[in-house]
Amino acid sequence: MEHHGQAPAYRRQAWPHPNAPVGRHPGQSRSLPLPGRGILKEGEMERKKITPVDIQALKAAGKKITMLTAYDYPTALLEDRAGIDILLVGDSVGMTVLGYENTLPVTMDEMIHHTKAVTRGAKVALVIGDMPFMSYNTSERDAIVNAGRFMKEGGADAVKLEGGASVRDIVRAIVKAGIPVMGHLGLTPQTISMLGGFKVQGKDAKAAQKIIDDALMLEDAGVFSVILEAIPAPIAKRITERLTVPTIGIGAGIHCDGQVLVVHDMLGLFDRFTPKFVKRYVNLSELMLKAFGSFREEVSKGEFPTDQHSFHIDEKELSKMSS
Repeated sequence: MEHHGQAPAYRRQAWPHPNAPVGRHPGQSRSLPLPGRGILKEGEMERKKITPVDIQALKAAGKKITMLTAYDYPTALLEDRAGIDILLVGDSVGMTVLGYENTLPVTMDEMIHHTKAVTRGAKVALVIGDMPFMSYNTSERDAIVNAGRFMKEGGADAVKLEGGASVRDIVRAIVKAGIPVMGHLGLTPQTISMLGGFKVQGKDAKAAQKIIDDALMLEDAGVFSVILEAIPAPIAKRITERLTVPTIGIGAGIHCDGQVLVVHDMLGLFDRFTPKFVKRYVNLSELMLKAFGSFREEVSKGEFPTDQHSFHIDEKELSKMSS
């Protein structure tokens, strides 16, 4: 194994091992309040910054975890205000925002750019940076350096990476460096060509058992939670029951410890396809298209701007002008 050095003192103090007992910070004698529940202060709900330990505490308390993707400041701000527990700066930004055909072209610099915007808006939610294709696959050193960039440059609280047994040692190395890691199993978009497209995974006994085994390996390697994407609900239920760390489902049924959706899917802003597991809570595309059309029509007819939207000058001052 390559030399990684020791994690800085502040990092060791800030992030206990992801599999440490939940509900307490090192050196604290009192239990942590559950994230999102907060404490009352002068008639308002004050919410504490959420950490990976808090996410584990939610599972221990039997509370469901909420997670959405976010790629910019205004979206992060609103999701944070809504009380969402985890904001994922996903490499799905490549398809939903940058217009790429898939997630493979997304670079570290692009991910850092969007992560910075999200962390400016989210002051309470746990922010996770999604490690893009080939940012962690080449070596443990590359994985640690790039994971560190998410923390140091992007201001993220943790990172996420795809894979099971093949990334076990990489996960272990990143965690050893003091960086919390979320795993991702099932349908893993970065290896979509090997999976034969966007298809449900684990539909036969052998494939399902491999996902279960991979989940156990990731937990042993030190992940603080695992995303389960597009796998049969009964398999996700078994994994959730066997793991001590939380599972976050996306197309994996109701039994996961939490749920995540791509924000552009749930808001109706992604037009190429809509996965079966997506619930569209509003169709912002229709509302935005209507607003854009109204603007174009009003400008064309000379109806905008009106006097209400214009600035004025005193008539006396105006008369002093020569032309």
